[in-house]
Amino acid sequence: MPPAITVRFTKEHEWIRVEGDVGVVGITDYAQQQLGDIVFVELPAIGTKVAKGGQAAVVESVKAASEVYAPAAGEVVEANGALADAPATVNSAPEGAGWLYKIKLANPADLNDAMDKAAYDAYVGTLH
Repeated sequence: MPPAITVRFTKEHEWIRVEGDVGVVGITDYAQQQLGDIVFVELPAIGTKVAKGGQAAVVESVKAASEVYAPAAGEVVEANGALADAPATVNSAPEGAGWLYKIKLANPADLNDAMDKAAYDAYVGTLH
């Protein structure tokens, strides 16, 4: 049986999908809607160490630039290079092909305070 894949969400509107000891990170559908049309994505370099809550990437839209924070500490093992030519993928598939980077988790317990989908949806409901 394959290991369970867990997705968690932060109050800063990042998501992380844990696959073994690697987390795939992106911004939520809510975040991309708030930003509008994404025109540029600045991704972390492979090997970069990120701290939980620390800036890891930048997403720029026609409205503003927004930092993307790391939902957990770890080392960047991959960045989504396809976004260089197609940053709008973050708008069309924010929780799929529009992922930003992958990290090897330093401490999976960092995600203990992150929300599941139901809790995140309830949180977003309080923002309107």
